[in-house]
Amino acid sequence: MEGDVIPLSDGVPNQLSGSWPDRSYETVRRLELHAYRVAEPKAQALIYPGGGYLKLMHDKEGVEVALWLNSLSIDAYVVTHRLPGSSAADGVHPKDIALTDSLACLDYLHRSCSHLPLFHVGLSSGGHLAGVMACQDHPLAAKGAVIAYAPLNANHRDYKAPAGKPDYPPAEKQAFYNDWPIGIAALPHGMPKIPLFLAYALHDQSVPVDHVLNLIRSAQQPEREVDAHIFGTAPHGFALRDKSGTHAVWTKLAEEWMAQHL
Repeated sequence: MEGDVIPLSDGVPNQLSGSWPDRSYETVRRLELHAYRVAEPKAQALIYPGGGYLKLMHDKEGVEVALWLNSLSIDAYVVTHRLPGSSAADGVHPKDIALTDSLACLDYLHRSCSHLPLFHVGLSSGGHLAGVMACQDHPLAAKGAVIAYAPLNANHRDYKAPAGKPDYPPAEKQAFYNDWPIGIAALPHGMPKIPLFLAYALHDQSVPVDHVLNLIRSAQQPEREVDAHIFGTAPHGFALRDKSGTHAVWTKLAEEWMAQHL
């Protein structure tokens, strides 16, 4: 299933690796939006696929999410952003390239369809980026953000979980995590001002539950609106595919939550 590709920077078209439904972008040479539109949309969403800021899981955490949102009458735009520390024409892309690219995508939606309510949706590292976007001031303000199994804050140099884990390469990736810990009260620039829906796995070794617990604790003081769901048997990367436990209902819960925020 292919969306309409909207190039938003110079460069050659990006090439997918692998085959459906497990394709990914191992290299991103230009910023692209992949648009999945419906006939009568009631909202729109920017989707940020995961991949650890090293690649983008285009099908599993991009296209499949877009098709789910389409079923809810939501126009969906999969963000294919460039990767921090990856090769660029003049060296390597800077630490904040994913953020500047995502803001360019938001600018595009503001120019083209600002009348539709907006959600940010991200899984895994894409959920971290959705959290970063939830902190930005922009004329096209989002109604909320849907985030699943994302490394929101416990990759920050001062809040690592487990304690003592090494920095992530490349250096630009770790620097971006250090700049944007989402949901740490002592660093208020990373506290989203919009409602959040969160879905996490209790025993996730890749993204420890500390990430979401930190945010929940921080959200109590300014009385932010956070719906947090922690599933006892969910694996990391459950996305929309894994139905082996109670986490199978997380998308239904998210549907109801989004409906209440339109």
